[in-house]
Amino acid sequence: MSKILVVYGTTEGQAARVADRIAEVLRDRGHDVTVLDVRNTDDTVLAAYDAVVVGASIHMGKHASRMVDFIRTHRDTLARMPAAFFSVSLAALDDTAEARKYVEQLEQETGWKPEAVSLVAGALPYTHYGFIKRRMMRRIVASKSAALSTDTSRDHVYTDWSEVAHFATGFAQAVESSKAAGAT
Repeated sequence: MSKILVVYGTTEGQAARVADRIAEVLRDRGHDVTVLDVRNTDDTVLAAYDAVVVGASIHMGKHASRMVDFIRTHRDTLARMPAAFFSVSLAALDDTAEARKYVEQLEQETGWKPEAVSLVAGALPYTHYGFIKRRMMRRIVASKSAALSTDTSRDHVYTDWSEVAHFATGFAQAVESSKAAGAT
């Protein structure tokens, strides 16, 4: 059993839901998992963990500055342990090249290249947006992708939960292999 931290940055909650699903899969494999919003990590000591999964959503073409700062601060520690990254964006649904660019930009900004990366399709929580944001998001969606709904009367979740579970399982296997190799 490994002690694993899952730290996420979210604006509207989808990255938090992805982090929770990853944690659930890791716990099912017997790991001790802590899930934290990046806003609550001021006193977090990464060295207390055996592995880390970091994740953040994209807004306005960037990962949250708080997450970028977290990665920069802990870059050396992240590089020494099993660490993975998930990026939540609408681009991950039908424009993986754009979604990859977001991750590449993060890698350039922070100097950290995660061992594993998952591009996770996000959500459009139209019913949680205010009037102006709902109209703005509808226009952006209409101009960008036929795969995304402009029906603002309900929320739309595009996350492939089986892919999230597959990513978490793969990470768990890597952590378990790393731990077994270190024990010999």
